[in-house]
Amino acid sequence: MSPISVRGFAVASATAVTAVGSVVGVASGSTAQNNDAEATAADSTLLADIPAGQQAQVQTASLTQQADVQAIAADASAKKVAEEAARKAAAQTAIEKKEAAEKAAQEAKERAEAETKASRDSSSFPVQNSYTIAQIQAMAQAMVPSGQWQCFSNIVDHESDWNYRAVNPSSGAYGLFQALPGSKMSSVGADWQTNPATQIKWGLNYMDSRYGSPCEAWSFWQANNWY
Repeated sequence: MSPISVRGFAVASATAVTAVGSVVGVASGSTAQNNDAEATAADSTLLADIPAGQQAQVQTASLTQQADVQAIAADASAKKVAEEAARKAAAQTAIEKKEAAEKAAQEAKERAEAETKASRDSSSFPVQNSYTIAQIQAMAQAMVPSGQWQCFSNIVDHESDWNYRAVNPSSGAYGLFQALPGSKMSSVGADWQTNPATQIKWGLNYMDSRYGSPCEAWSFWQANNWY
């Protein structure tokens, strides 16, 4: 039977070393304590009389312990990874819920604002013989939702430069929005030729009904130079 170095078992497992030390005592008849056996193992004393079956048991015990240690480490690592993933998922869910709530609140605010402003018509403003650009723009801002204002203003800038009496000499298109024919604005007021508030109401209705909003109308205008 080939001798076995106890130092080899010490490298494999501290538990295995202790077990081998106990076997040495039994095989040799020695009364030395386990620590003496471990010291003997450190000196690389050769064991010649350990049965092969006992050798296999010692090796199996060592490998089993190593496997248990590795399994515990793997479980701890997996648990840490799972906890981190759960934390990130919870944080992402919270962010998404917050964004959804903020979006819903903003949409509700815009709807309320649009409903309030849509209820205004030309009769909400005093009739005058003439209007400055600042007065016309103030009327428009009172009627157009704030989120759509810039797009609305961009269209009027390009169509008439805020001249409510503007006439296209070639086509006859009229007013702030260059309606063609201008008389179609009579659908919202008989004073469409002289009242910019009436024209603004018609223009806003036109953009909403045809494109969905002034900003959608402006996107179309940018792509086609008309709307």
